[in-house]
Amino acid sequence: MPLLMKPACLPCLITSLCLVRLGLAADWQPVPGQIMTRWAKEVSPEKVLPEYPRPQLVRQSWQNLNGLWDYAISPLDAVEAPPPNGKILVPFCIESALSGVKQPLTPEQRLWYRRSFAASAVAPGERLLLHFGAVDWEAKVAVNGKPVGSHKGGYDAFSFDVTDAVRPGADNELVVSVFDSSSGAQARGKQKLDAIAHSKGIRYTPCSGIWQTVWMETVPAAYIESLKIVPDVDHSSVAVTVHTHGGGKAKISAMEGEKTVASAEGEAGQPIVMKLSGPKLWSPESPFLYDLRVECGEDTVKSYFGMRKLTIAKDDKGVTRMLFNGQPVFQVGFLDQGYWPDGIYTAPSDEALRYDIEVTKMLGMRVARKHVKVEPDRWYYWCDKLGLLVWQDMPSAGPVLGAVGSGAGKQKDGSMADGKANTPEGAAQFEAELKAMVEGRGNHPSIVMWIVFNEGWGQYDTPRLTNWVKQLDPSRWVNNASGGHDIPAGDVMDGHLYPGPCAPQPTDGRASVCGECGGITLPTPGHTWVESNWGYRKAANPSQLTDSFVNLITRAYALRESAGLDALIYTQTTDVETECNGAMTYDREIIKLGQPQAAAATQGKPQPAQ
Repeated sequence: MPLLMKPACLPCLITSLCLVRLGLAADWQPVPGQIMTRWAKEVSPEKVLPEYPRPQLVRQSWQNLNGLWDYAISPLDAVEAPPPNGKILVPFCIESALSGVKQPLTPEQRLWYRRSFAASAVAPGERLLLHFGAVDWEAKVAVNGKPVGSHKGGYDAFSFDVTDAVRPGADNELVVSVFDSSSGAQARGKQKLDAIAHSKGIRYTPCSGIWQTVWMETVPAAYIESLKIVPDVDHSSVAVTVHTHGGGKAKISAMEGEKTVASAEGEAGQPIVMKLSGPKLWSPESPFLYDLRVECGEDTVKSYFGMRKLTIAKDDKGVTRMLFNGQPVFQVGFLDQGYWPDGIYTAPSDEALRYDIEVTKMLGMRVARKHVKVEPDRWYYWCDKLGLLVWQDMPSAGPVLGAVGSGAGKQKDGSMADGKANTPEGAAQFEAELKAMVEGRGNHPSIVMWIVFNEGWGQYDTPRLTNWVKQLDPSRWVNNASGGHDIPAGDVMDGHLYPGPCAPQPTDGRASVCGECGGITLPTPGHTWVESNWGYRKAANPSQLTDSFVNLITRAYALRESAGLDALIYTQTTDVETECNGAMTYDREIIKLGQPQAAAATQGKPQPAQ
């Protein structure tokens, strides 16, 4: 029977709740000083990214650990957490305004997080898992003073079994210590240590510490760890490999709403092939998703999948094309960096994540190139749901030994000499994170291309790594080096040109794409990160920006016919810090491009000038 509150006690309860909220508000406020998005005002310690963070492996019972944590900064060699410096709002990185701290973390420092949490009693045979969406870059985790694990890598999820470290029915202490250099050979994308003090150029504020959701869930002793989902349109089937802790037999079921349309059973750890009758295909125009139910022993999870096919073949004119569901489709999209003025790497809300994708679609784009960053799962979920193709970059690492520009040059056959990794340890870590990206995001139908390197940043052993990624995932296109030193491998020839566009010469097995172009700048007073800004070419007003955009896209369509160009990526979705070359302002308040004209151009139907 539920406990009933006497009416006379209700005012006391309301007063107590108000005092708790006031106390939390006093412990945290966004740091003022620069622009914020409209969603920032909705963020509070009681409500910060409350959505289940893993849409493709969903369990009903879970506990969100986002919110206010204690934080402290110590010398790097400290082995114990010092007294707290204050409160930080997880999961916003320490450099962000929404963290409530907004200060840099240097390579000589260690960042400490601490919070208490209550844990329900775990039934005999059950396990309690602690999950981190991402921590940049090296994390060490302890519960009640007992180390439970460590992880290196700023973009991939990790989990620890904390059952034996937790005290059920009591307060427990969770401590996370973080080291992040944001330099050297570390995979870090566009992060730059001095970007905070010297805001300029194409590198931005770094992200250190916890930047994706932290949560716990209870699972059976034998539980489902992950899924690998591979559609096969030619055979009207999907293969699902159920990876478990504990083995066993698994049953998979595909559903349309409440109706089960297919099912199959098999051994965990082996592909289970499920036949579909007249499968509905997934595409940007019709992003149909099947729901997926997976059962193994006492564990049940929900997921989803999309049926689509990606190939390379020649069209009826003999030009090598990327075929989507058997058809050549000219892919026009934005370079999407995933930065936020208030959260840096972390969007202030799920609604904000969705908004960027909705605007991209509204402007007629079919694709986003996620640039040297891996997003939280929910960004790809919205791409799956709304129908946006994704070219996914591996976050770039630092310079390499023997790279072009530092002593190496053209080989006898005219190709550029490849670089070598700085150290064997650096290469091993980069490749571990590359593998984690491919496997961790590989079930999203929206992702159609993996990009191993960007513009030669950290580029080494290009053919080997490109072929390795293709072996890890034969179902997708692989781009060896977008705009970098092309050493023949993979599925595309990728050139960059600002403002462009350009059309590399396609070959028998590789299609021609322009992986970056545009970059036309239009600062918008009141909506810029800082007063000084830059770009490749300036526009005087929104009308001129739109005209330049339409002209560029129109010329790209002409190159499709004359030179075999198969795709084009325009820089970029939003302004980012000092770069004001976005279709939107950095705070997402103003769409700078004229929507009807831009959408018509990207769809290959340019409108006459007014």
